[in-house]
Amino acid sequence: MDDDRLLRAFMETVSVGDTLTGTVAEIRRSATAVLLDGFTERPVGIIGPLDLSWHFHRRSPDETLRAGDRVRAEVIAVDQPRRRILLSRAATENPLLWAFLKGLHAGRRLPGVVAAIERFGVFVDLDDGPKHPTFPGVGFITMPELSWRRFEDPAEVVSVGRRVTCEFLMFDTTNGEARLSLRATLPDPFLDFARAVRAGQVLPGTVTRLVPFGAFVRVGDDIEGLVHLDDLSPTPVEAPDQAVQVGDQVTVTVKEIDPTRRRLALSRHL
Repeated sequence: MDDDRLLRAFMETVSVGDTLTGTVAEIRRSATAVLLDGFTERPVGIIGPLDLSWHFHRRSPDETLRAGDRVRAEVIAVDQPRRRILLSRAATENPLLWAFLKGLHAGRRLPGVVAAIERFGVFVDLDDGPKHPTFPGVGFITMPELSWRRFEDPAEVVSVGRRVTCEFLMFDTTNGEARLSLRATLPDPFLDFARAVRAGQVLPGTVTRLVPFGAFVRVGDDIEGLVHLDDLSPTPVEAPDQAVQVGDQVTVTVKEIDPTRRRLALSRHL
């Protein structure tokens, strides 16, 4: 039986979630190739750089492993077309954490405490979850998932030590995190606005931002809509600042409300 048929037969015995062992054959920046114990003809096991370890996620692969090292890893994908098996060594390094994260389901509410605030998001130390080997919390909220309203600094929304309850979105296998949403647990002001306002209605507003294609106007608490350049002035203008300035009080007409995409189209009412 040739190598390709042997490999196909071997891959048919492998499923996502299985634990495989093998020997590191080659270490590259993009991936670590593993010669699997069940198929020793060529290294078809692949560990991506972010799946090597959560303990040393900032290290390069050759600082974590060396050719010839024995490894144990969980199968995260069986790529039949490309004849490779994708592995996570991080999963077997942290079995309790991996099992906890795999057991979560989208929509589940998870309580915890804000552990750290960074410019890219917020770490949450979950009440029911194990500790993370590297990060201050297993839960992580990206900036867009913090609040429905606009803000510049996440500290405007939460503070370290504050208790929060968030909705679970997904298991981030590369970092060993539970991606969370705080805003999903709060009423969406745009939906309330969409229920109360209809197309054609005239509203007062304040110009908040100018962009090359128009101006954003705030027409309610945390509700902004776009007035396209063509709708800013009765006469054509090439730039929005030829018609309005940030802070101007204007009157606008609601053209369209899209609750699904949370978009509000306005026109200047003159």
